[in-house]
Amino acid sequence: MTNSITERVNALRNYLRKNGLCAFIFPSTDPHQGEYVPEHWMTRQWISGFDGSAGTAVVTLSDAALWTDSRYFIAAEEQLKGTPFQLMKDGLPETPSITEWLCRRLSEGETVGIDGDVFTATEIDEMKTAFEKAGIKLRTDLDPAETLWTDRPPVPKNKVERQPLEFAGETAESKIERVRQALRAQKAESILISQLDDIAWLLNLRGSDVHCNPVFVSYVLLTLDEVTLFIDSEKLDDTTYSYLKNIGVGLKPYEDFKPSTRQLVNSSACQLSPIPALKSIKNPAEIEGFRRAMIRDGVAMVKFLRWLKPAVEAGNETEMSIDRKLTAFRAEQPLYRGLSFDTIAAYGPHGAIVHYEATPESDIKLEPKGLLLLDSGAQYQDGTTDITRTIALGPLTDEERLDYTLVLKGHIRLALTRFPDGISGTQIDALARYAMWQHGINYGHGTGHGVGSYLCVHEGPHQIRHTWKPAPLHAGMTVTNEPGIYRKGKHGVRIENTMLIVEDGETEFGKFLRLEPLTLCPIDLTPVLWDMMTPEEVDYINAYHKKVYEALSPFLNDEERQWLRVPSVALPTQQTKP
Repeated sequence: MTNSITERVNALRNYLRKNGLCAFIFPSTDPHQGEYVPEHWMTRQWISGFDGSAGTAVVTLSDAALWTDSRYFIAAEEQLKGTPFQLMKDGLPETPSITEWLCRRLSEGETVGIDGDVFTATEIDEMKTAFEKAGIKLRTDLDPAETLWTDRPPVPKNKVERQPLEFAGETAESKIERVRQALRAQKAESILISQLDDIAWLLNLRGSDVHCNPVFVSYVLLTLDEVTLFIDSEKLDDTTYSYLKNIGVGLKPYEDFKPSTRQLVNSSACQLSPIPALKSIKNPAEIEGFRRAMIRDGVAMVKFLRWLKPAVEAGNETEMSIDRKLTAFRAEQPLYRGLSFDTIAAYGPHGAIVHYEATPESDIKLEPKGLLLLDSGAQYQDGTTDITRTIALGPLTDEERLDYTLVLKGHIRLALTRFPDGISGTQIDALARYAMWQHGINYGHGTGHGVGSYLCVHEGPHQIRHTWKPAPLHAGMTVTNEPGIYRKGKHGVRIENTMLIVEDGETEFGKFLRLEPLTLCPIDLTPVLWDMMTPEEVDYINAYHKKVYEALSPFLNDEERQWLRVPSVALPTQQTKP
C-alpha cells in the first residue's frame, strides 16, 4: 500500500508540473458538503491512504502533509508510515494551518490547485485572501483524481424511493410553494439546492447513496416558475419518474447542472436557503413518526442493555462486538433502514475521545468495571434516532461517579428549562454546564443539534452550544440534550436524549417553550451520588423512567419488563411515591 501511495504522489507531481501548479489540496468533502462522502469523492483517502472521516491532504512538488484532529492522531501516524506524508496534528498550538504551511514553502507567483466543486465559496475566499498576501495564486478548476485515479468508483447510481405522505406529512407541491414564498420575500428569482437532505425533504424522496444518510446525489434548481432535478436517470424507476412528472419537476442529467445554472451569476438568486429553517420544524406526521421510531429504538436498547452486563461478565466482549450486537437488535425492528451514524462504543479511556470509533487496531475488551460510553442511533423510515448512555459495567472510582452525577444534573437541568419562543440555543447552553462549572469542569462540544425526520442525524440550523449560534428555537424542532465530561486517559461520560421542543403556555411576556424527551431508554442510576441531587431532579428521573416503562413495556416479554421496571428513587427527606 505504501508503495502505491508513493507512486500516486509521484504521478500527482508530474500532473502538477504539466498544469503549472506547485501544490494541490485534497479535503474530505464532496460537492454537496455532506457529513459522509460517497467513495467517488474520497480523493484525500486515495492520495494519502489515511481513511479517517476527517482530514486534509496537501502535496507540493517536494513535500506532502496530512492534517487531522486528535481522534485520529494514532491511526493516522500508523497509516502514513512509509508514505511521503507527514502528520500534522490539527488543533495543537504548534501546528500551522494549511495556508500558513504552504506560504512558507511556495514562492511569490506560484499556484496552488483545488477542485473548487468540493469547497464552499467561503473556504475558497479565505484561501484566496491568505494566499494573495504571499503573492500566491489559487486555481479552482482541476480534479487530478479524474485523470490519475484509474479505478475511481463512479458517482453512486442507487435507486431513489418515495417517502410516503403518511410519514412526510406534507406534499412536495406544498413544500415547493413555501420555498417560493420565501424566495419572493427575499426578492429572489431562483435557488440552486445542493444539500442532499434539503433535496430529499423538498421532493419527499429518499435514497441510499451516502453512508448513514438516506439521501441521493443530485441538485435542484428551483425558480418561481419551474423545478429542475439534476440526477442520473438510472436512479429513477418508472414509479418515481411518473411521480416527479406529476408534481411538475423537470429532469436533467446530473452533470448538466453547471451549464444550466451559469445564468444564476447574473440573475437574482436566493442568497440564504430557506429550506433548513422550514425543514427543522416538524409537522404532526413527522412528530408522530419520531414517537413510533423511538419506541422501536427503545425496545432494541432495552434488549441490548439487559444483555450487556452478563455478556461482559462472561468475557470476550469488545467495543466492536457490542456494536454489532446492538445493530442486530435494531435490525429486528420494523421499518429499520440502517444506522444514523457510526456507533461510538468507547470503553474506559476511549470514552474521553469525543468522536471515538473503534477499529480492529483500537478495539479493546470490556471488563466488569469502569464506564462504557455508548453513542448510537438508527434510521427508521418514520424517524431518526440518536441516543447516548454511559453504563457502569462494575465498580467505579469516586471521580467517575462525580463526573457521571454532574453530567446527569446538567442533562436534567436543561430538560427542565422553560424558555421564551425564538431565543437562540446559545442562551440556554449554560444551564447544562452550570453544575460542572461549579467544580471547575467543562466540555468542548455543543450540547445539542437538530435531528432529521428519516434524514441526517445532524440537522441545522439551530443548535444548543456555548459559541454563538443565532438560529432561533421554535416549537416543533427536534434537538439533542447531550452534556458530557471527558478526562484524558481515564474515562468519558455523556448522557443524551433526543428532545422535541413543545409549547409551554403564554404569558404577558410572550410564548414559552420546553423540551420533551422523545428518546425512551432507562438511564443508569448506579453511578449517581444521590446526596448531590435535588428533589426536583429526582422527580424528573422518576417521571422519565415511568414514561419509558409505560411506553415500552407492551412490546417486551415478562423478563424484559421486569428488568425495565426501575424502582422510584427517594431522597432521605422525601417520601417514596406509590
